[in-house]
Amino acid sequence: MERTELQLRSLTPFVFTLLMVLVSAIPWHIPNFVPITPLFSVMAIYYWSIYRPDKLPYVATFALGLLHDLLTGTPLGLSALVYLLLQSILSSQRTFFHGKPFLVVWWGFSLVMPVFVLVSWVIASLYYNTFLPPLPFVIQAVLTMLLYPLFALLLIMMHRHMMRGT
Repeated sequence: MERTELQLRSLTPFVFTLLMVLVSAIPWHIPNFVPITPLFSVMAIYYWSIYRPDKLPYVATFALGLLHDLLTGTPLGLSALVYLLLQSILSSQRTFFHGKPFLVVWWGFSLVMPVFVLVSWVIASLYYNTFLPPLPFVIQAVLTMLLYPLFALLLIMMHRHMMRGT
């Protein structure tokens, strides 16, 4: 029984990120603007890549990216590519962020987010063979960066719960 509980807890990063992919597929309507959704899945991938990369392997991240593309209608493979890029960058910087104060981690997220959105915008523009308006991407990045502290509190609580009993 205890072993099963530990195994289920070890699935927390994947299951939570999966839920965030599903939530990210729901457009938020900002009055007088195009529907924009914060990148909840990117927040989750960022967090787990720093604190529990062993519980969110690259193959899971790839599958989550493909699911995101299928749900949102973005070019198939776009999210998978940028999710994997994000995860591999964080893998190389994990030792820098791990154990640092929250403001340093948030600062890192605030540096990564514009790059993530820029790469997504360029790839999407190339895919559709047109210059997509950048403003929705910029607003999505800013909204995601501003929501990260609240989201991180939830992730920290989940991480603590996951670690209990191990």
